[in-house]
Amino acid sequence: MELPVRKAVIPAAGFGTRLLPATKAQPKEMLPIVDRPAIQYVVEEAVNANLKDVLIITGKGKHAVEDHFDRNFELEEELKKSGREEELKEINRLTSQASIHYIRQTELLGLGDAVRYARDHVAGEPFAVLLGDTLLRPSGVCLRKLVEIHERTGDAVLAVEEVPYDKVERYGILEVEGGEGGEYVVKQIIEKPKKEDAPSRLAAAGRYILVPEIFDILDVTPFGRDDEIQLTDALQVLARKGRLRAYQFDGKRYDVGNKMDYVLTTVEFALDRPDLKGIREALRRILATENSFS
Repeated sequence: MELPVRKAVIPAAGFGTRLLPATKAQPKEMLPIVDRPAIQYVVEEAVNANLKDVLIITGKGKHAVEDHFDRNFELEEELKKSGREEELKEINRLTSQASIHYIRQTELLGLGDAVRYARDHVAGEPFAVLLGDTLLRPSGVCLRKLVEIHERTGDAVLAVEEVPYDKVERYGILEVEGGEGGEYVVKQIIEKPKKEDAPSRLAAAGRYILVPEIFDILDVTPFGRDDEIQLTDALQVLARKGRLRAYQFDGKRYDVGNKMDYVLTTVEFALDRPDLKGIREALRRILATENSFS
């Protein structure tokens, strides 16, 4: 009988160089999407999938991540005194929604190396991995499906989306079999292939359910692309064993790790907020003007 998936791991140790200079003194995961840092959406996604034991893998200069999910008694008291009950409720929910743990990745040696830091915490159980600069909506729906597939098959599973051919060079692209109900058996993953070498347009989408044997595989995985230990290389081993599946989710992925997509994500999330219903008209006015401040 397969063990249930109870734990989520969020790698969040990278420098965020694509978002400089904003990320020089603050973690990219703490950049706000409207009024919440990006990593809060990722933690809430795990909670919405009933994964309330969360390990965040941090690095140098990431103290703000830990502070965000910690209690701030002075702030809570100030909100009480000023009668700001809604803000107080939101702050209390933020700090109580999950049991959050932290470990520091001492050297930035790639995603595969970051995942290795979770070995002791997951303690022989299957676990979810959610990339900290990737948001999925609807929140938790895809992750719940990945959990269901794993618990039915015992295999590792990753979420995939179909991307345009002119963007396949940005992603790990899958060669697959099947496809009924959006579920595939993965034959191989090619990391950032040229368009002419891509076996499909199915790209890894930053959500995984991994099995404990991944740690032993990562321990013997050599340094690969960019002189890093690539999680993709370890997943290839599972694919060769017939132990890797993929699920093409019905939703939308947001990459907040680069400037263009970060801005577009913020705008789209703002447009969905009932308390910011004036945003749409404000954008129309901005687009209609010919004035330029450049």
